[in-house]
Amino acid sequence: MRQAIIGIPCDNKMIGLLPFHAVGDKYVAAAAGGAGGVPILIPSMGDASHREALLDLVDGVLLPGSPSNIEPHHYQGEPSRPGNPVDPARDATTLPLIPQLIERGIPVLGICRGFQEMNVALGGELFQYVHEEPGYRDHREPEAEDMALKYAPAHLVHFPEGGQFRHWLGLAEYKVNSLHGQGVRRLGPSLRAEALSEDGLVEAFSVPGSKSFAFAVQWHPEWLFAENPVSMALFKAFGEACLARRAQRSR
Repeated sequence: MRQAIIGIPCDNKMIGLLPFHAVGDKYVAAAAGGAGGVPILIPSMGDASHREALLDLVDGVLLPGSPSNIEPHHYQGEPSRPGNPVDPARDATTLPLIPQLIERGIPVLGICRGFQEMNVALGGELFQYVHEEPGYRDHREPEAEDMALKYAPAHLVHFPEGGQFRHWLGLAEYKVNSLHGQGVRRLGPSLRAEALSEDGLVEAFSVPGSKSFAFAVQWHPEWLFAENPVSMALFKAFGEACLARRAQRSR
């Protein structure tokens, strides 16, 4: 097979009266069309016995966004307020998986919740309500039924000199969408900020010590990815790393 296998962990959620493993179509489309891989969905079962087989199967992992949030006890945060959407099965699946992906040099790309998962799994902490923190803007999406409005560019992010976005595109800043209530309080010690919003919130990071591609963004590059040069640069770099991993394993 000439295409890389890209695993995408599912949400564990109720649809009607029954539990489902589900992933948004836009992430699947971006893994295929943006990164050029063959997407496979990873059920969020929290089963450690499956992890070794999964690590042997995939050439990369895309950690997608979700309506749910990481349970705060994973980063010593205060208990969630009533009604805060959580997904303990996904936490139990992705948080132990991420350090192993890094250790093995399996490419990983985190988006929104996936960005927050990578930060927590690698020793960071989160704000549960960024808009309540002094000095930070409201990063939540507008209350609208129009998806184009929800995902419209909302604020600038700055790409530090020497970072990956500067290398990929030569840009110092870019306007991104914003659909998150939580954010980075403290970046994990092994991580490097790759984008900062105008209020100083970390919006992207990399793992400089990783053996392969390890990157995460707080915004949603998967939305209309083919029309966005920053999104395409990100997915192209991820896809190339996944393909290199597959070629290495095929020798």
